[in-house]
Order: sequence, then structure tokens, then C-alpha cells
Amino acid sequence: MSDTKQPKQAVRERVWATLEASGFVEPGVTGYIPAFTGAQQAADRLASLDVWRGARVVKAGPDRAQQPVRVLALEAGKLLYMAAPRLAQRLPFYLLDPGTLTVPAIEAGDRTVAARVATAVDTQDMRPVDLVVCGSVAVNTSGARLGKGAGYSDIEIALLAEAGLISERTTIATSVHDSQVLDEDLPEREHDFRVDLIVTPTQVVWCSGPRRRPARVLWHELTAEQIDAMPALKARWPSRPRRSQR
Repeated sequence: MSDTKQPKQAVRERVWATLEASGFVEPGVTGYIPAFTGAQQAADRLASLDVWRGARVVKAGPDRAQQPVRVLALEAGKLLYMAAPRLAQRLPFYLLDPGTLTVPAIEAGDRTVAARVATAVDTQDMRPVDLVVCGSVAVNTSGARLGKGAGYSDIEIALLAEAGLISERTTIATSVHDSQVLDEDLPEREHDFRVDLIVTPTQVVWCSGPRRRPARVLWHELTAEQIDAMPALKARWPSRPRRSQR
């Protein structure tokens, strides 16, 4: 890998531009987790792995790129947790139990439908998670990743870790397009987590770098504005943090 590290936003902008120029995403992807061509193939590749077959409880991101993963999890009878988009409600996760769904799995995997039919839960009402599948804008084979810049995935992982719902036995994966897997170092901060596994439409990559999993919410890296925008965080806020730039 290159030793050159670019600022996070510069990397994101480069990847978004590459994806759009190559036609791997719809126009207007800037600022979002890319819903990429081949997302279903990436999900199918993940579902072929032992780590998937052995997972009884899956937590997946709410982005369109991970919708095929959510559908496959429900079709396989797995208990599924999905974060509320933007963590914009008091109970930060949705519980989708395939045994009690009132709509088919292919519908429940849609984030809009999920928000309507799922049960909203907080961490104290959740089961330990075997497999996390997150979205990314960029990732490298050491497991370093960049999201869209809002920090939602990092906060979700921190909430789960703080509650003891993820452990060293939990696998954290990301599903992305091949062009989102970069052969370079990526900038990381204290709150960032790394993934163990990358799945793309054409390959499976087990990451080579050391694991990085913050064990709790790092309040000193959050601004008051971020906390105010996420009711689940605001309810846990122990004191006013110093201002920080993510």
C-alpha cells in the first residue's frame, strides 16, 4: 500500500467520482453510501461463506447497498437488526424477526418498509450480534474504511460494543463494489472501527490489518450538534463534549 494518506473527504470525493464516471452507480451518489451495480452478487457471495451460515443474529446498515443482505438474512431465518436511518429516533435500532414478519422478506428488507413493520428497540432489548454488515464509501485490505462522513456506522458499533452486544467473536463485514477497495492507506481517527471482511461482486477479502473496535461512545469526538441530531445519543449524553471536527 502507498504510504500517502489523503484527507478523508478527498478520498470520498475521488471514489464517488470514479463510481459515477464508470457507471457503477446512479448519478448523484456524492454524499451517500453508494448503491452500486452488483450489490446482489456481493450479498450472494457473503451468503456463501461459513461466517454467514453460522450467524443467527445479523446487524445490517440501512443503506440501499445493503438491502440485498437484509433480504437474504430474513429469507435465511436470521434475526435482523437495522439501524434507524441517521439514528434519528430515541430507539436507535429496528428488530426484524422473520418468524413474525407481516410482509414477505423481500419487502421487509426495504428500509422504508422496515421502518413501518419492524419493532424499534434499544440496546438493552437486543441479542448479541454474530455478524455486522456495514456500508462504506472506501475500504482497504487492512480493514480501514470510510463512510459518508456523518459517523453513523461508528456510533452504531460503539453503542453495540458498549452494551456488550458485539465481541471479538463478532465479524464485521462491508459489501462494496470492487472499485471501492483501495490499495492505499486510509486516514483513521480514534472513533473509527475496521472491518474484518470485504465482499464485492467478484471477490471475498479477509482483511490483514489488526482489529480496531472502540469499546464505547467517544463523547470527546462528537459535537453538541451531532448529539442533538441523534436522540439515542442525546439520552445517553453524560456531559457536554468539546467541539471536534470528524
